[in-house]
Amino acid sequence: MTSKSNIRSLLLVCLLGTAWQIGYASEDSGTINGPLRPLPANPRYFTDDSGRAILLTGSHTWNNLVDMAPEGSEMAFDYDAYLDWMAAYPHNFMRLWTWELLTWNTSGNREKQARLHRVWPQPWQRTGPGETLDGKPKFDLTKFNDEYFTRLRDRVRAAQEHGIYTAVMLFEGWGLQFSPDAWKNHPMHPENNVNGIDGDLDGDGKGIEVHSGRNERITELQRAYVRKVVDTVNQFDNVLYEISNENHPPSTEWQYAIIRFVKDCERTEPKQHPVGMTFQYKGGSNETLMNSPADWISPNPEGGYRDNPPAGDGTKVIVTDTDHLWGIGGNSTWVWKSFLRGLNPIFMDPYDGSVLSKGFDKAAAESIRKSMGYALSWSRRVDLAAMTPQSELASSKYCLANPGAEYLVLVPKGDKKVAVNLPAGQFTPVWFDPDSGAELQREPVAHKGKERSFESPFSGDSLLYLRGRSAR
Repeated sequence: MTSKSNIRSLLLVCLLGTAWQIGYASEDSGTINGPLRPLPANPRYFTDDSGRAILLTGSHTWNNLVDMAPEGSEMAFDYDAYLDWMAAYPHNFMRLWTWELLTWNTSGNREKQARLHRVWPQPWQRTGPGETLDGKPKFDLTKFNDEYFTRLRDRVRAAQEHGIYTAVMLFEGWGLQFSPDAWKNHPMHPENNVNGIDGDLDGDGKGIEVHSGRNERITELQRAYVRKVVDTVNQFDNVLYEISNENHPPSTEWQYAIIRFVKDCERTEPKQHPVGMTFQYKGGSNETLMNSPADWISPNPEGGYRDNPPAGDGTKVIVTDTDHLWGIGGNSTWVWKSFLRGLNPIFMDPYDGSVLSKGFDKAAAESIRKSMGYALSWSRRVDLAAMTPQSELASSKYCLANPGAEYLVLVPKGDKKVAVNLPAGQFTPVWFDPDSGAELQREPVAHKGKERSFESPFSGDSLLYLRGRSAR
């Protein structure tokens, strides 16, 4: 039988070809140099103590923090293999998922073969007396589970050692709304804790009011938990926070309050980290995210974020996430469209299919992963801090540019030619093929000004890089 360590080594060897093929980044381009903060000169991106613009992109999967396995199974997630796998593309960002429920019934996700996953560990100790509805000792919501927070600290540290940023998810709202028997499997169900806490404030059997701020005792317990998370991971530079995954729209004011609370907690800590708010499901609006006190957001499809993403204007750092646009879905062209519109694309990755798969095309998933790795490498190759989305400069309408110095232009499959509006000067064209990773550099061209047409040598999507004399 092949050991996990051998499988991990084989996987890394197979993927290193991709990493070597990309090979644009300078030796220290993936180094984390202090906590992230918006880049003042170009706040579409974060920066660190290096002053460089940092594109965030990568795969995230549901069980990368808590384990999810069929009842009776003790199958644990191989986090070390996951980090090696991400780093080999390379990717530099993940959402580190929490899950508030004790189970996940995937029939709520319309899986063809629904599975009931047991989820562990939880943030609180199971002390009893008495048993929860799942037959195990009840939770004491005033006592923290060291196993959970030790795991959280160790996984954030390991990601930092791999050059990967982690958005630490504090709460999870989708499951409580849509996973069958969700409320019966929540620690704040009155039968599941010894503290007399009942989060079902309106008695409808759903309990989504735990994410409303309507009960001060519940809110105080949540604040204590958030304070514990901050104390656990504040020491690391690769941390971001996400308040909650796909919570219901009535959670808005509660989420705003938790954002402010995280910032207050960190105000007196050695490090301060970005706090994010992501799409509220169902019925949430991107305006709510834009108006929030969050540093970064992940929008829903409104405004064209699937097929024709609007350009980031720097109001917030925008992390476009296939999770909030398709659920499980997306394509590699979307990665490039997002990147060239000043956004930070990430992928909700089925990974090994152990939690959800829905039959998503494996080739499409691999294409997305590779394109994110290529986009990250290109972001390190150019002076990203000086580049902004300037759709009007290219006939394809996808152009990230520092006019006169550097241009990145998408030529979508089927177009073949693109016209770029350039000033007078000399420019060196470089063509890149996201399908194969191939690169072709052409002879420098002298240009007298206005538009110039370029023809792609590749049959699929193509990236055109134009380097002017003044580029580094």
